[in-house]
Amino acid sequence: MANGFALELQKGVRAALIADSDITNLVATRVYDEPPQSPTFPFIRFDQIEPQAMDTDGSTGADCVLTIQAFSRSTGRVEATQIAEAIRAALHRQEEAITLTGFNLIEMICESFYVDRENDDRGHVATVVLSAMIETA
Repeated sequence: MANGFALELQKGVRAALIADSDITNLVATRVYDEPPQSPTFPFIRFDQIEPQAMDTDGSTGADCVLTIQAFSRSTGRVEATQIAEAIRAALHRQEEAITLTGFNLIEMICESFYVDRENDDRGHVATVVLSAMIETA
């Protein structure tokens, strides 16, 4: 069975992040759907992927909201902010860097990002919100 909009977008975005040297300088290849039980920090994980139907008369498409989080245990918010900015640089309007099988990525936009303390006060989490317009190939 082929991937749908959400899983194919996650696969393509993960590959683009791991191929970006600014990302790998910060987190190596620690870009997870679900991190391991005791992860090495810092790392990136996929949060929400929410496709909304965006069909036209001639094609089937989706406008996907994609939320990516970066977790840091470094003192202060600097590291988490640097990772969020690297995610934005790697993905914002970088459609050619993201390969999808069976779909065309029309547009990828970083809508916003913010950095907060983790609930346990042991680090910071950056949340990056992206919007992707996709159509079937």
